[in-house]
Amino acid sequence: MIAIGQHTQVFLAGGVTDMRKSIDGLSVLVADVLEHDPLSSHLFVFCNRLRDKIKILYWHNNGFWLFYRRLERQHFWWPGVDEEGAIEISNRELSWLLEGLDLTQVTAHKATEYSFL
Repeated sequence: MIAIGQHTQVFLAGGVTDMRKSIDGLSVLVADVLEHDPLSSHLFVFCNRLRDKIKILYWHNNGFWLFYRRLERQHFWWPGVDEEGAIEISNRELSWLLEGLDLTQVTAHKATEYSFL
């Protein structure tokens, strides 16, 4: 299994990505469009125009991983095409995205903070 670090950040590439791009093409997008280092050991997530395909680029130790997921009958939630650039989400939100949830609609229990007076 792939060990994704606790401090690994997740960045969505807002807008549409050509899914014919592979590791080299996606790493250029990370550097030029998202303005991040593709060798940073963060996850960079890309989606196609129909929102039925996702690719995730990840650098681990000495090489790239390229994860690919294609849905047969459904679509992924994805930010609008006007939201270009890097959009940071949490690892938990990435799991929700891959499960088909709309990140703008997901709510969880509110955190409770206690203080001793």
